[in-house]
Amino acid sequence: MRNGQTKGKGETIVKVIGRPVRWLSVIAASLALWLAVLSLGATSALAVGFDNRPSTENSLGLEVKSAILIEADSGQVLFEVNPDQALPIASMTKLMTEYLVLKEIKNGRLTWEEIVTVDPVAADTDPSESQIYLAAGDQHSVRDLYIAMAVGSANDATKALAIRVAGSIDAFLEKMNATAQELGLTSAHFTSVTGFEDTTVMSARDVVVLSRHILLEHPEFLEISSLQEYKFRERDAAPMINFNYMLGANKNNQFLQHLAYEGVDGMKTGFINAAGYNFTGTVKRGDIRYISVVMDTKNKDARFYETAKLYDYAFATFEKKTVLPPKSVVETLETVKIKKGKKKTVPVVTDKDITFMVKKGVEPKIEMKGYELLPESELVAPIAAGTKVGTVTYTYKDDATGKDLDYTVNLVTTEEAEKAGWFSLFFRAIGDFFSNLWNSIMDLF
Repeated sequence: MRNGQTKGKGETIVKVIGRPVRWLSVIAASLALWLAVLSLGATSALAVGFDNRPSTENSLGLEVKSAILIEADSGQVLFEVNPDQALPIASMTKLMTEYLVLKEIKNGRLTWEEIVTVDPVAADTDPSESQIYLAAGDQHSVRDLYIAMAVGSANDATKALAIRVAGSIDAFLEKMNATAQELGLTSAHFTSVTGFEDTTVMSARDVVVLSRHILLEHPEFLEISSLQEYKFRERDAAPMINFNYMLGANKNNQFLQHLAYEGVDGMKTGFINAAGYNFTGTVKRGDIRYISVVMDTKNKDARFYETAKLYDYAFATFEKKTVLPPKSVVETLETVKIKKGKKKTVPVVTDKDITFMVKKGVEPKIEMKGYELLPESELVAPIAAGTKVGTVTYTYKDDATGKDLDYTVNLVTTEEAEKAGWFSLFFRAIGDFFSNLWNSIMDLF
């Protein structure tokens, strides 16, 4: 028998004869599988920004060195990665310049229509810098120069405005750094009004805080930052194109529609080699506005793609919920004691709501952390309705970041507290005297 032979009575040994094993094929297939698995792991591990600088690992897979996303009204942080490292911010520096110019206009020290004569220092801008090609002695309105700065990121226009506001570049830099301290921007260090120098640095967290100040204090900024293009001079062959290619309005631009994102209407791009491609953006849909920062992405379009990932995450994950309506009565603080009133107490409520972002489908719970009342010497009748008499603070455990969020609202009176007449106050004083005397006597026993 070919496949077996008899060994003794009733016993058969079977030899299986098959094809020789192709060991080289097996080894090659195993090696290919191992390399494929390795390459999949390397995709996220080797994410890089500009000039192949390593990105920071994060749960959304953003290819960035640093990023942050907040809800504009509350300032609530919804996502962050390496948010506190001070990094070069390039032309996002102009956000501070833009903020200070808006502040000057609001305070009446500057107007949009004022004509600025371009200083030679502003005109002396290196050819490698973004600019609108101003010449010394040129005259342009504050509005035109501001648009050139915000839309076209023109360094010469930025310097012209800085000199107009402070008298010199150095003086304006002092103003920038002083304002950073006032706003609590602990990482900010300005050595340039334009961001062209890599020694001008900020963290993503500080950039987003500054941006929020701009939007809350000067909402008119969005009228300029949302411009798709602007013709600076009649003789210019073509208008400036907004470097923010992510503008929602660009959905109608055949060259930029692949980057357009519905609701985006600001704020500022930036690039130098040391910074990579940066972008501070803002988007609004319905009653929700987000502000975001991405830093050190690998190319011009990547900063918008990474920002879109943040916005997609936010709109898909969160919703706005009011957990404490305005005019709420606070348990154990229904009334506040006052002096010299017809009544000894006055009812109080919260002056505004507490609203924040929560993950969809989650019922948020808040706890009262504490309260503070005005000193007794200030709670003296007469007190008008709506008068602030203290504050109350609530805490919410944020599932998105794992941090405790504190919200403080004012306590205000709901009705007028009239002053008692002298006759009532006289007998009340007598009553208080004997009450205190009796208590003192009882304390002896």
